[in-house]
Amino acid sequence: MTDLILAGAKVRTLDPARPHATAVAVRDGLIAAVGDESDVRDWRGPGTEVVPLEGAHLVPGLVDAHSHPVWGLDMATGVDLSGVTDPAGLRAALAGAERIGGWVVGFGLDHNAFGGRPVDRALVEDVLDGAPAFVRLYDGHSALVSGAALAAAGVTGAREFAQRSEIVCDAGGRPTGHLVEHAAMELVAEVMPRPSRAVRRERLVGLLAAMAATGLTGAHVMDAGDPELVASVAEETVLPVRLRFAPWCMPGIDRAGLGELVAGQGRGGRHWVVDGVKFFMDGTVEGGTAWLEHADCHGQGTEAFWPDPDAYAAAVRHLHAAGVRTATHAIGDAAVRHVLDVVAGLGEGARGRHRIEHVETAPDALLPRFAELGVAASMQPPHTAYTRADGTDEWSRRLGAGRAGHAWRLRDLRDAGATVALGSDWPIAPYDVRAVLTTARAPRGAAARRAGLTGLEALEGCTTHAARAAGEADRAGRIAVGLRADLTALGLDPVEAPADEVAEAPVRLTVTGGHVVHRG
Repeated sequence: MTDLILAGAKVRTLDPARPHATAVAVRDGLIAAVGDESDVRDWRGPGTEVVPLEGAHLVPGLVDAHSHPVWGLDMATGVDLSGVTDPAGLRAALAGAERIGGWVVGFGLDHNAFGGRPVDRALVEDVLDGAPAFVRLYDGHSALVSGAALAAAGVTGAREFAQRSEIVCDAGGRPTGHLVEHAAMELVAEVMPRPSRAVRRERLVGLLAAMAATGLTGAHVMDAGDPELVASVAEETVLPVRLRFAPWCMPGIDRAGLGELVAGQGRGGRHWVVDGVKFFMDGTVEGGTAWLEHADCHGQGTEAFWPDPDAYAAAVRHLHAAGVRTATHAIGDAAVRHVLDVVAGLGEGARGRHRIEHVETAPDALLPRFAELGVAASMQPPHTAYTRADGTDEWSRRLGAGRAGHAWRLRDLRDAGATVALGSDWPIAPYDVRAVLTTARAPRGAAARRAGLTGLEALEGCTTHAARAAGEADRAGRIAVGLRADLTALGLDPVEAPADEVAEAPVRLTVTGGHVVHRG
């Protein structure tokens, strides 16, 4: 007897053995049966819940292959600046922002809002009334802070970091308030007000419920999150989104640190687990920290995030030998090439165990290597919205027309036989998985000149290919007996419906681990 039956559906299983069905039965968090309406009566027991889907389109549970739902709670704090388009708008938004513990905090600021001008606290200092301010730019790799914030953190000039980071200073050595990359931003973030654990718990529960309401059943979390917070929530309630964490491995790590990363693998509970390690090979194009084969238009981008790229290779080799999966942030062409070279040196046993995050620009020669080496490409189609088709955005200008023409090559990578997993990178872009499906089919901005994925390929990017990228193809990504009962029911067919309609598709039901976590 089963716990749950979903009946009257148009089921797209993505299982070649049985591509279509009309009913699915669930028991103990797994798919117990896949069949037709005539089979339903044989699956029912006295405690079975039957949900009539009335023609809704049931697909494998949708997964965001790159997200930050726990760390992102801190990143997406304060005033949302994603709508700001120029310095005047930024000044107005900060002047009217509610103080958080006396601080002005904002996030989501587009690099394009500066109109090519340097990021400098002088642009906003006079509207803050002396308050410390911390404003994250949308990429999550840079921030604008005020003089009071620098003073609170004791930052008076440039510093050396073990990783590629910078406190930007003017010709006189004065910090401009532009902090580039994690180590520099963390100096100020450490002295900012932090919400209570109760508030963080409430926000996490609300965020995961909102994610499930878009059809999400899982997320590959590209940071360590807050294991204690997640564990406590998972013990008290059902996590509506299954979370797979990959803690960071940063430059300067020693053998003991690598050992801790290995020892932490497998920690978890219901609907969450630590599985994998996240590296950074570079930063962002807009911030001038993407690692490029040739400098960008400002003469930047010729250095890796790891000052010694060979040390990165040694860390990957150590983790690979210990059976740990890796994911590496690599946006620029040199960063992508280096990661592929490192994986090639691991031998045949590396196939299917390593992945590259973002791959925003890559020349033709690198594309077939993904399939040859079994390296998954984890890409975020919504990021294309931060660029412009006419090349006037900061990303395109920095790269130049040639490299900008290699933007987000989703279609080309699929044609080359690569595994292409899709995600949002929330809070860098909205978490709505329907928007991920839509922009994968119809990329925007600099990527709009290239063909996107088909409807089926986009769906696979959030299901079968996401499962492959996580090493879970035998447990998830399809609707088949014995696999996880992670399921999404939409009001239209995400494969056949026009791309723009998928973005607004009604979400009828979200099931995670056999639990109904959202009803539309």
